[in-house]
Amino acid sequence: MPKHDIKVKLIGTDGNAFSLIGKVGNALKKAGVPSEEVSKFTKEAMEGDYNHLLRVAMEWVHVK
Repeated sequence: MPKHDIKVKLIGTDGNAFSLIGKVGNALKKAGVPSEEVSKFTKEAMEGDYNHLLRVAMEWVHVK
């Protein structure tokens, strides 16, 4: 179960890692998640490879 009940559509969007991080980060901000927590997501997402990024995104939000 993701940390936040936020839905983010990643399927069919630019698959660039930075684009995905930005899309999830923007969704978190728009939902009112504190900037410190958004920064934590970004840092955690950038700690590994592309598959790690996808796993982290799915831990934070509902990915569609």
